[in-house]
Amino acid sequence: MAKFNWKDFLKRLAVIAIPVALQNLLTTTASMVDTMMVAPLGELSVGALGLCAQFSSLMFSCYWGFVGGGGLFFAQYWGAKDDDGINRSYGITLLFMMIVAVTFAILGIFAPGLIMRLYTDKESIRQIGVQYLRIVGFAYILQVLSMAMSVLLRSTERVRIPLYASIASVATNLLLNWILIFGRLGFPALGIQGAAIATVSAAVVNVLVIYILSARIRYPYLFQIKSHFRWDRAFIGLYLKKCFPIICNELLIGVGNMVINITLGRQPEYVIAAVAVFRTLEGLIIGFFAGFSNAASVLVGKLVGAGDLETAYERAKRLIYLCSLVIFSVGLMIFALHKPILTAMSLSGESYTAGTVILTIYLFVSLIRMGNWIHNDTYRSAGDAVYGTVLEIAFMYGMLLPAVLLAGFYFHAPYWVVFLCCYIDEPIRYVLMQIHFYSGKWIKPVTEQGKAALDAFMEKRRKKTGVPL
Repeated sequence: MAKFNWKDFLKRLAVIAIPVALQNLLTTTASMVDTMMVAPLGELSVGALGLCAQFSSLMFSCYWGFVGGGGLFFAQYWGAKDDDGINRSYGITLLFMMIVAVTFAILGIFAPGLIMRLYTDKESIRQIGVQYLRIVGFAYILQVLSMAMSVLLRSTERVRIPLYASIASVATNLLLNWILIFGRLGFPALGIQGAAIATVSAAVVNVLVIYILSARIRYPYLFQIKSHFRWDRAFIGLYLKKCFPIICNELLIGVGNMVINITLGRQPEYVIAAVAVFRTLEGLIIGFFAGFSNAASVLVGKLVGAGDLETAYERAKRLIYLCSLVIFSVGLMIFALHKPILTAMSLSGESYTAGTVILTIYLFVSLIRMGNWIHNDTYRSAGDAVYGTVLEIAFMYGMLLPAVLLAGFYFHAPYWVVFLCCYIDEPIRYVLMQIHFYSGKWIKPVTEQGKAALDAFMEKRRKKTGVPL
């Protein structure tokens, strides 16, 4: 094999990763500013906003399986230059994502009290959360629609459009937060309800900008609606076969995370507020990570689809370690600035101490956690949706959740022990992920070009490792 071209690799990585990372950073920064703007309303409002965000995260888990599965097909068909494959896979991905969005919108709008009772036993926090959910539920369908379009655009290397849409959306959100939460420019002060209205308005802007900019460059795949629904039984079977493990993974992990959040929601109020702030800061780290993870999916999946499996493997190997290093650096930066950030987000006294302890723990576990994440996303883009799924589900339900529940409800352990238990499986999974990576068995093409090159690639791996594959 020719010498690895680092210059071309880093250039391609930057072209995709940086716009996506900036987009996610904008979104997360807006979420952080939301929390800061709500902070003058008190710790109870901050805690309620954080718990409502966990309900949104559950929705994210339910539809993310289709995002991961759809991205697998988008990237590989893009590499194979199969326009029909891209259109059909987008149509079926959008259909399933909309089913999830409508379900959560109905729950948020019509049953907010039920949701808040599930997440916390603090009545004062529940009442605030109900006001927020009843309005923000209208944003869910629009948010999921924009996510589906953004994933398609990114997978076909049109990363700037989602970035520009996010800039417009975040600007709208911040401006309306300032106006509606505190009653500026003659508008009434709506408090937490104003924050919800701002979120819905920002979601509308996001969708509109994506459509307008896509139409302007004559981007084909969003507008060929008839082609989106030309499915046959064989294609649906292939799609569901590849997506089903990812869907199960995200759904079961989402339920597991909900159990974790319910456990943390039974902690003292100052801990609930600290966790809410932490989740926002964690979003900054995940936002950066998502940019590199998306780049990995596109750069690896495109080559697998085109049949260049050896280069795909070499790219993936470098992406895994490079992404982990970048994410750890971002975590260090946030920790270095944690004092002014936590103070600005209305944490003081016990809540400030709890926030500092939680951030300290997360700084050390994030390196391994994100390493596992990038492994799994790389496997999925190459066609292997099973291995990482089985590992994550098995360890969450066999080790992590029992530890969290026992620590929180049986032993009544301190909050930091409960929080630490949320990550006890990560080191073991990392070792197993590495073993699977070097075997090369995670490369499983869905295109004819990729399948034709698979036997020769696996033979090379067998010779290099000396192990039958």
